Amino acid sequence: MTITALQREPGEFWWGGVINEGHLMPFGDQPHSRDLRLTDDNQASPLLLSNRGRYIWSEEPFSFSFNESTLTIDHSQKITIEEGHFTLQGAYRHACVNHFPPSGVTPDEIAFTAPQYCTWVEMFYEPTQEKLIQYAKSIIENGFPPGVLIIDDNWMQDYGTWDFEKHRFPDPARMIQALHELGFKVMLWVCPYVSPDSITFRQLMSQDLLMKHADGTPVLRRWWNGYSGVVDYTREEGSAWFKRQLDRLIEDYGVDGFKLDAGEPILPGLLNDVSRDVEWSHPILPMEDCEAYARLGIGYGLSELRMCWKLGGQALIQRQRDKTHTWDATGLGGLVPNAIAQGLMGYAYNCPDMIGGGMDGDINSPHFRFDSELFIRFVQCSALFPVMQFSMAPWRVLSGEELSWCMDAVQLRTKLGPALLELANQAAADGLPILRSLEFVFPNQGYHAIQDQFMVGDSILVAPVLMKGQLTRMIQFPEGRWLGDDESVVEGPIQLEVHAPLSRLPWYRKI
Repeated sequence: MTITALQREPGEFWWGGVINEGHLMPFGDQPHSRDLRLTDDNQASPLLLSNRGRYIWSEEPFSFSFNESTLTIDHSQKITIEEGHFTLQGAYRHACVNHFPPSGVTPDEIAFTAPQYCTWVEMFYEPTQEKLIQYAKSIIENGFPPGVLIIDDNWMQDYGTWDFEKHRFPDPARMIQALHELGFKVMLWVCPYVSPDSITFRQLMSQDLLMKHADGTPVLRRWWNGYSGVVDYTREEGSAWFKRQLDRLIEDYGVDGFKLDAGEPILPGLLNDVSRDVEWSHPILPMEDCEAYARLGIGYGLSELRMCWKLGGQALIQRQRDKTHTWDATGLGGLVPNAIAQGLMGYAYNCPDMIGGGMDGDINSPHFRFDSELFIRFVQCSALFPVMQFSMAPWRVLSGEELSWCMDAVQLRTKLGPALLELANQAAADGLPILRSLEFVFPNQGYHAIQDQFMVGDSILVAPVLMKGQLTRMIQFPEGRWLGDDESVVEGPIQLEVHAPLSRLPWYRKI
């Protein structure tokens, strides 16, 4: 291992590493450490960015630590240290061009102009054709716009056997045609696992397409639904097999895209016993499997990931980790800072997870208590993210004024959908985030610590309420004149307390 130490410049702060630590960013004032070789925590990237125009990049994971004066990097491979780019945006632009250039491809425009509706909370492990059609009709009947309908876990015959279970989905092609006619596009949940007692497992074993131990026996990996084999998507043959399953679903049934769940990397403690061939000539490297799994989504108009390593600049929707139904950083409080971190690592098409939370064991616990105020603030916070996703049906959990306030946020998204799509196309061309921090847009003006408001592009300022019971909030307005959703005009720079009743998402457009 090699140790590289950098002295922090006066007023210098850093972002990067793991997006789920967004609420701890920027790094610098407090001691903090992270080993990227040991993380299985959502999207990650071997990148650190400074508001003084410096950045660090490596093709392989490294560990880093901060104290008050020093950034220390512990690495086994070469790292790139770049200086002289003046600002956070300057450092990002240079890193993007040189290490994760934009693909030039934008995900399907419906991702930015309409909401997603996932079946998870409404159906859990019991989706059916009849329920899907009724759910889609309910969306429209309750005044919500059609968008992307995600059919979550247990639509298939078995893990790894990616075809519809015929008793619950007797005519999937007809079902998807009906959903298309209603204005929806359809995504299917998939994962890299294979049930070990299935015919598919035996077939993949005979074709040498499963991850295996050094002695040639198949890996059985523990995950949230038990123990399963793992398709070896790190090999070209395994990746091709997996893509054939996805392509067949598109060809046979008209599916529009996929939610690629799971994909956690095999951590180094397990790597020495996981090989890509019987001869043990090429063990899987740290994070290599995570990157290979994420690559399976490239090329589809709608691909949503929960885990990713590198791959900034690709046309992949990156969903934050499952959120709890809480106000803290595991729930609503984590949405904005984690989204800022996503954008800074090249993941422009970010999704804040299911509105109101979707954590298994939380929202389906017998002790679950629904908080309508939290749900409404979740909707408002998510409304102007690049992608927004419902799972709890608003018309089931809200009524009266509360439901109308939820609808107001959705209508705002519909109104600004063309602007979001324009920024998505820009991201495909130049790699710039859609959702940006104030520090990114207005550099070196003391905005580095602002994590509870954000910019959409360079001209829309969004300041959601993120604390329970709060009916006013303090907003930092940068330089310029800002026209509010309430028709007020604010002359910046100024910090101003504004009214923010439960009916309002404060947002402003730069005049």
